[in-house]
Amino acid sequence: MRILATFATVGAALAALITPAHAADPGTTSTLPVRSLLEALPVREETGAGYDRGAFRHWTDADKDGCSTRVEVLLEEAVNAPVLSGRCTLTGGTWYSPYDDTYVDGARGLDVDHLVPLKESWDSGAGTWSAAEREAYANDLDDPRALIAVTARSNRSKSDQDPATWQPPAEAYRCKYFSHWVTVKTRYSLAIDPAEQEALTQLAGQCPNEPVTVEHAR
Repeated sequence: MRILATFATVGAALAALITPAHAADPGTTSTLPVRSLLEALPVREETGAGYDRGAFRHWTDADKDGCSTRVEVLLEEAVNAPVLSGRCTLTGGTWYSPYDDTYVDGARGLDVDHLVPLKESWDSGAGTWSAAEREAYANDLDDPRALIAVTARSNRSKSDQDPATWQPPAEAYRCKYFSHWVTVKTRYSLAIDPAEQEALTQLAGQCPNEPVTVEHAR
């Protein structure tokens, strides 16, 4: 009986480890090696039918403090803090753009990028979400990997591409980009397409298999 009980306990532990990350309940937290998260992502062809950027209401002010999501990210990521005045106006400040290994003085030269672009999220599953779910995705301040301040130049270069066709010019950031991409897709139960899977698998072979903690949003 003790042997059976031991096998049952080990089996339960193994089942917990191999349960696909995308199957976790919203609000739960998982910590797994990043390659395990990648392997758990569903793979299917994408469809961009019906995409409208306006379907993602973004740069809202969820906490009603007068600063939009964009400004909240800029304040959080500043290397040298800007002066905040008036109706959440930023003056001065310095930021680091990891996509292209560039420091930027002043917020005007920056975009706040959705690491997994809005169109990519739509193509990967967000097209079936409610308006409220898309708004939450577009303004996600709960996971610092979801939104990132980068140079406008690098963000426009990336546009709505996934890692199969675009990766950060700064090679030293690519492993972090890979890890964050997989994390965001896991957090929101988003799929990857075959070409994206191939690119991510190549990155996985080049990058540390670091443990990643994800709080599942859906």
